[in-house]
Parts: sequence; structure tokens; C-alpha cells
Amino acid sequence: ISSSSSSSSSIQEKRIKRKRNKKAGKDKRSEFIGMAKAVDRGQWSVVYSPGGKDGTSFVAKSGLPDKTRPFTVLGIESSCDDTGAAVVRSDGVILGESLASQHKIHEEWGGVVPGLAKLAHEEKIDVVIEEAIQNAGLSSIDEIDAIGVTVGPGLEICLRVGCNKARELAIQFQKPFVAIHHLEAHILMARLPPQKKEQQSTSIDIVSHESNCAIQFPFLALLVSGGHCQMLKCLGVGRYSIIGGTIDDSLGEAYDKTARLLGLPIGGGGGPAIEALAKEGDPKAVKLPIPLQKRKDFDFSYAGLKTAVRTTAEKLCIERNVTSIVELSHQDRANIAASFQNVAITHIEQRLKRAMDLLENDDQIKTLAVVGGVAANQELRSRLETLCTDQSWQMFVPPPRLCTDQGSMSAWAAIERLMVCSSDSPENQKVHARFPFQQQQ
Repeated sequence: ISSSSSSSSSIQEKRIKRKRNKKAGKDKRSEFIGMAKAVDRGQWSVVYSPGGKDGTSFVAKSGLPDKTRPFTVLGIESSCDDTGAAVVRSDGVILGESLASQHKIHEEWGGVVPGLAKLAHEEKIDVVIEEAIQNAGLSSIDEIDAIGVTVGPGLEICLRVGCNKARELAIQFQKPFVAIHHLEAHILMARLPPQKKEQQSTSIDIVSHESNCAIQFPFLALLVSGGHCQMLKCLGVGRYSIIGGTIDDSLGEAYDKTARLLGLPIGGGGGPAIEALAKEGDPKAVKLPIPLQKRKDFDFSYAGLKTAVRTTAEKLCIERNVTSIVELSHQDRANIAASFQNVAITHIEQRLKRAMDLLENDDQIKTLAVVGGVAANQELRSRLETLCTDQSWQMFVPPPRLCTDQGSMSAWAAIERLMVCSSDSPENQKVHARFPFQQQQ
């Protein structure tokens, strides 16, 4: 009996220890607010502003362009599976851009293969930069006034390709260099002025730059992408407070995994594949649970919904007498896709409305920016537009092609930072696979 009691006690102690370790792991993950499984609410985020922690003092480590006239910035993006470059003028006009997609490369693997992505970036980086310069009507990089490049978060070996090229060019041509946080770049794309190339600026300063932007600070941002799902209160360039985030999977990740489950091609991303199939289905055909119904905070969760989709699909297989989900009829799979998308967006609507009510009452904020790759989803855009109309809020969403990763976002984010006198040293710039907003260079 004594031996049995001792064994039971030992097992109980191990269980308690595992729970403690698991909780410690979650606490550690919460430090990384640039990752999908990350919620660090209420933390002011000042990126690259060692001159002051209040987000008001910045340092120009590699100089600044002449801001008394329109200046141009070359933006470079290589954080995942798209090699992008663009030349953007400081009044927001995209003068020239180029993008090399790797969708076909990764299609057969069912997801991004980092090693293959790195090789593709190395093969295309010079080509896309040259094309962006030519499309902008410039003869060489020497005519560019500054260079901005994504340094994280993302796939480290991919980030290095773009960062090393940008560092090389900045040093060779002695240009101001700006290291760009990928999530901040997505957020700031909501401020990019509407594209009207016929508008030619003659004088630009900080005041006119702010008034020229599509959306002014402060505003609420909903960031939804393949790896992130967050709500942030945005008070200025480099000043962000996360008020809600995913506690497990991001929305984009849930789309990708549901697409794989249904046997859809996801080389171009699970989101577009699910969205296309959902148009042919009934969003009420399959009953799925809306996540976090009893929680009164602003967080998101998609792991449970993802599991519910699989369980429901497997039950349907038994009913239809088929051996796998991909053998279900096209209509059955369309109904599953439509029902999943309906519940996924309903979850966003509910959490967002709660945040909107809070900010409207406490901060007098009544403007929403929807950014990130998933913001290109037309059903999401339409339903959030209806929500904002009902709430008497304004909503700003970049055009679909500017929601996804491309060079313009790095260039525009660099312009925003240069306008507040912030630049970085290209000499020893590092990249960051995980990149908390509050981390400083």
C-alpha cells in the first residue's frame, strides 16, 4: 500500500510540474507579440527609438533625405515567400514595383519550405530591385534617396537575403537606411494615400505629410494575416498598444489548415482557396461553435474552431460512406468552407465590436484600419464595413494587392519613419525571426 501511495504521489507531482512548465512556456511566449501565439496587452511598443521610450524622440543613425522636397525610397521585402521591391515617393505615390511570387514552388509541399524560399529569394532579389527601379523611371539606385527593408518577424534565412542586399546598397551608395518591422509596415499601409500619379508634390514636411495620409492617428488596427491576429491602439509611428491577440492560432493559419483538410491547393494561400470555395456553399449548412463566447476580453482563438471543422467533416464522411474528407462531394466541402468562414468572421466581428465600444468611450477613437494578408478577403471586408457603418465608425482597408506582402509596404513604412527623423545603421543590422514591437535596436 505504501509503495502504491508513493507511486501515486510521484505521478501527481509530475503532473503538477508539467502544468507549471506549460504555464511558464505560455508566459514566455507572451513576450513575443510579433508571433501568432502572443498576447501582450497594454504594452507600449516603441520600435527603433533609442532616443526616448515615449515614442516621441527618434535618432537618425544613417542620416535623413532632404524633406523640403519629395524624396524617393526603395523598399525591399523578403520575410517569407514573396520577393518584393518598390520605389515609393514621400507623398505616397508608388512609382514602380516588382514582385516575384513563390506560390508554384511551394504548392506541391503544402506550405512554405524555408530552404527553397531562401534560394528563390537569392535568385530573384537583384531582378526585382532592377525592375522596380526601371518601372519607376529611374536609371540607377543612385537616384534613390533612402532604402527601407523588412528585418522581422519572418523566416530568418529569408529575411537575411533582403536585409543583406539593402545593407550592401545603402553602404555602397551612402543612402539613409531604415530597418522595418513587418507588422508595423502592414499597419502603416492603411495610411498610404490613394494612388493618383498625376498629383505631383513640390514641398513636403511633417504637417503636410500627416494631412496627406489616408488615415490619421489615433486609430484602432485589426491585423489579420497568416501568422498574426491582433488588435492594436495606434497613437503614432512607433507607438502601438496591443489590446487583444490570438491565444492559439491566427485567422490565416486556421484558413490554411482548413484548406488542407478539404484538399484545396494552397500554393497561393489557404485564405483565397477557402474564400473561393465558400462562395459556392451555404454558410448555415454546418453548425460550428463561435469561439470564446463566455470571455469578456478582446482575444481571439481559432484552434477550437479548426478542431470542430475536422470533427464535423469526419462525421459527414461516415454519413456519406466515404473514407476521407477529400472524397466528400464538392457541395459538402463548399458548405464546410462557407460555414467555417462565416463563424471565423463572426468571431472577429464580436471581439472587434467589444474593442470599438471601449475605445469609443475611453479614447474617443472611431476609426478602424484593417490590415494584413487576410484583409484582402472580400467577405471579411464587406462584413466589417457593415459593422463600422452600424457603429458610426470609419473604416480604412488597403486595396487587396497592397494587403499582402510586397515592397511598397517596406518603402512606405520607411517614409513614415524618416518623416519622424528615424533611420538606422546598415553596418551591423540584424534580422529577427521573432520580433517584439517593444524590442529596440
